[in-house]
Amino acid sequence: MSKLTKNQKLALSKIEAGKAYTLKEASALVKEITTSKFDASVDIDVRLGVDPRKANQMVRGVVSLPHGTGKQVRVLVLTTPDQEVAAKEAGADHVGLDEYIEKIKGGWTDIDVIITQPAIMGKIGALGRVLGPRGLMPNPKSGTVTNDVVQAVKEVKQGKIDFKVDKTGIVHTSVGKVSFSPDQIRDNAKEFVATLIKLKPAAAKGTYVKSIYLSSTMSPGLKIDPKSVDEI
Repeated sequence: MSKLTKNQKLALSKIEAGKAYTLKEASALVKEITTSKFDASVDIDVRLGVDPRKANQMVRGVVSLPHGTGKQVRVLVLTTPDQEVAAKEAGADHVGLDEYIEKIKGGWTDIDVIITQPAIMGKIGALGRVLGPRGLMPNPKSGTVTNDVVQAVKEVKQGKIDFKVDKTGIVHTSVGKVSFSPDQIRDNAKEFVATLIKLKPAAAKGTYVKSIYLSSTMSPGLKIDPKSVDEI
């Protein structure tokens, strides 16, 4: 087992073993225990009391974070020519159709989100093998298949993210950057958890939110008391 670095030991010394922090406390502490030289992402992991193998217990949705993600999201819009100018003006990084479909078939996936229109999904279906494993396939449930591509681009650029529970019952996403203020981190995390609670499947029994952990890319995880999320 590798030895802990000086910075790792310092970070661990600031964490009280076995303590479940309030979201407010954790949002401040995650900044203190992050020692990376880059602007690390702040991540949240929520374990849910659901069985994702059952269709009626799947949890998937979208949320618009109040303060955005802090990331530069690269957006490709696959659209008809009449929407190209508007999509570019809305902030899309790449706009087109057939030429980008061919690029993707060739293995190009240097993007974070693809937005398209329902009428075009027939052409995009063949790209499933490339886009599916990378989580890039447009989906109506995430708002990336829509006739209003302009609004979709604006929302993604402003911090709208989609999420899905994994096969172990955990939902993982980023809720900001270490450079964010504690209040911004807390606001984003609070909005994310609130959205998860609204999406609780009727078939889910027992405790729904089993655990919440907050961490940065290079920090230990901080256990959060789920009851504290609603605190002002």
